[in-house]
Amino acid sequence: MTDQPHYPRTRLFHFPGGVLELQSHGDEDNHSGFYLEIHMPSDGYETRGAVMRYKPTCLGYLRTDVSGLAQLWDQSQIRNLATRLGYDFADMVIYDPRFGRPPLARLKAQATRLDAEAVIVPSPKHFEGAEIPGTLVQQLDVITVTPEETYARRMMPPLRDFPSARADRA
Repeated sequence: MTDQPHYPRTRLFHFPGGVLELQSHGDEDNHSGFYLEIHMPSDGYETRGAVMRYKPTCLGYLRTDVSGLAQLWDQSQIRNLATRLGYDFADMVIYDPRFGRPPLARLKAQATRLDAEAVIVPSPKHFEGAEIPGTLVQQLDVITVTPEETYARRMMPPLRDFPSARADRA
């Protein structure tokens, strides 16, 4: 009986966005290692994070003092809208003002950690002054259930932010 060299056997599995390579040595199907290759778009746009998804991720956000007894209803409306818009719903961030933390701190941290694209809220009333915070829109798309509106982070800034022009009097 002679010792023959064992060459690795490689199996490639293709999936949308990449290739999974499994290598086994010898006669056994014991896969000793794997290699995951992620294909980046050829247009030069780099995706944030290395997680491959079929759908963009979103979070839900609500305030307990605003939702009150309708909190479970608000949560279900957020999840339903996320599903209807094609998002992968990752987490519900619930803010309770009794704990004295900054209202958006946990939401922004979760959005960064989960690489979320959007946050869905029941209404603008769930933010201070019932207005969508600009600092949040810089990080995420903000979608409200009622009224159903989207505040997109990639939009052009409103014209009122530009310096005013003065016309010459003739």
